[in-house]
Amino acid sequence: MNKILYLEGSSGISGDMTVSALLDLGASREKLENELKKLPLDGYRLVIGRTVKNGIDACAFYVELDESKPQPLRDFRQIRTLLLESELEEKVKELSLQIFFTLAKAEAKVHGTDPEHVHFHEVGAVDSIVDIVAAAVCYLDLGITKVAVGTLREGTGTTWCHHGRIPVPVPATAELVRAHGLSMKMTDVQGEMITPTGAAIAAVLRNTLLPEAFSIEKTGIGSGEKDFPHANILRAMIIREDISSGKIDSIEEKQTCTNNLQDQVMVLETNVDDCSGEILGYVQELLMAQGALDAIYRPVVMKKSRPAYQLQVICRKENQEKLEQIIFQETTTIGIRSYPANRKILERRIEEIETPYGKMKVKICRIDGEDRVYPEYEEVKRYCMESGVPMRDVYKSVTGK
Repeated sequence: MNKILYLEGSSGISGDMTVSALLDLGASREKLENELKKLPLDGYRLVIGRTVKNGIDACAFYVELDESKPQPLRDFRQIRTLLLESELEEKVKELSLQIFFTLAKAEAKVHGTDPEHVHFHEVGAVDSIVDIVAAAVCYLDLGITKVAVGTLREGTGTTWCHHGRIPVPVPATAELVRAHGLSMKMTDVQGEMITPTGAAIAAVLRNTLLPEAFSIEKTGIGSGEKDFPHANILRAMIIREDISSGKIDSIEEKQTCTNNLQDQVMVLETNVDDCSGEILGYVQELLMAQGALDAIYRPVVMKKSRPAYQLQVICRKENQEKLEQIIFQETTTIGIRSYPANRKILERRIEEIETPYGKMKVKICRIDGEDRVYPEYEEVKRYCMESGVPMRDVYKSVTGK
């Protein structure tokens, strides 16, 4: 049974709430403080302590700004440069940049510009940069790679931002919820409960569905700065799936899921022009065996008109480092590009059905209320090799085509 980090979200989510909850769950405060010292920022200090929200003891983390040191307005490019040129651990840089890029795309959509040039106001401020990096540090320190996010509750009315008074949920938050398939429920509480920073963190970390039945191993409580009629806290839990439920908790593998479910993957790309076909074929098989969701080659023409191949790999972010290592070890490449990508996947399930050739496993995908049946290749191949029946006949017996 794999451990899962569950962000409950019954009072929304923000950057500081996430950091507080992860610290309370067991992330190292010493590691956090040492890592944040590597940021080339000043004019702030960390405040970490305890507080009580509606009678519930909670960890409190927030960034206290020195108002005498005004901060510059930063766009995504400047924040990316700031992080890349810092001495932060590489995994912290990578995850922080992924969160910022996700946020930049949402802000760009709202403001009608492109992610590279979007200017962050509240999010570009020192406290928001620290919140995002701190969340990345704490998450990585816990060492849990599966994350489920519950339904995020949001308030109503309006709130203030750099541009003036805007509706709740604020446009960037609404776009993040839409683009990443997060579940949100509106409440009658006046005020903003889901911040864009919190929504971006949830969107990037979320990579699995909440099991229908589970046990709770540990709970962390993080407080928000606002006071609502309810306890303004984020609960982060380390849970274990109850395997007696018979459910699969992976977004990719769950057999019954929402139609057009959205999730996020990493795309790895590299060009090679001096590697044999035998090696490239072996690398593709190795990558798939080690967790790649897909691996393909495209013919390309490189500088000096040299024919080459571009290797593109789609994978989960927790497998990225391992797969990159395989590419470096097994091919002649000296550089790999990587970027996050959103994708939609159809509702699907695996079933064993009766065919004229015996029982066979098939994948059943559902679209617009219609089931489409696809035989599993290895099942068909095995039967054809054993019986000598043409593959097209076996496929037709299952699909009717």
